[in-house]
Amino acid sequence: MTIEIKKQYNLVHYETSVKFMQNRVNQIFNKSKNELIWFLNHDHIYTQGTSAAEDEIVKKNKIRIVKTNRGGKTTYHGPGQRIVYFMIDLNNKKKDIRKFITIIEKSLMDFLKNYQIDSTTYKERVGIWVTGKNGKKFNQEEKIGAIGLRLKNWVTYHGLSFNINPKMDNYKFIDACGLKNFKNTSLHELDINITEENFDKEFSLIFLNNLRNLK
Repeated sequence: MTIEIKKQYNLVHYETSVKFMQNRVNQIFNKSKNELIWFLNHDHIYTQGTSAAEDEIVKKNKIRIVKTNRGGKTTYHGPGQRIVYFMIDLNNKKKDIRKFITIIEKSLMDFLKNYQIDSTTYKERVGIWVTGKNGKKFNQEEKIGAIGLRLKNWVTYHGLSFNINPKMDNYKFIDACGLKNFKNTSLHELDINITEENFDKEFSLIFLNNLRNLK
């Protein structure tokens, strides 16, 4: 079965997206619908995954806080941040969620490399970290992408959030992904200006190519 690509540019309500994914995961498992990669945006929201702690909300503001069933800790979503949800059936691939996460990470790092942005991952910190640009190293790495997944019957859902040009001040109210003393960044802060359409097109090609290695 082919993988469907769905791209939305309006703001999708968070709880609506979770219901949609849960339904689609069942359909994929039952073979009534194709696997899906869904590009979308959420309105301002803080989500807390299954391993989040209460003290990750440093200070409350007007933004809603929602407990969610994805893996991971606390993060921010909002306009200017691209969400990529992966509803992929690992029953017909390698049943290795760690390797699947590595493919998501590698795909984003490959994308960033095309813009001369150096990035890496850390075993103890899920996500993608920018370490330099145009060959120049930063003093400290900065986080540009967060990953949180869930698995049902070996079908994945939830996925990646990637900062293109969100309101970065909203990160000041949380310890993103449970980490203190680390900065979050965006393509805009790195002086890279691209459209969400461009990101969707470029990233989906890279990801689908890398996904072939999951066997």
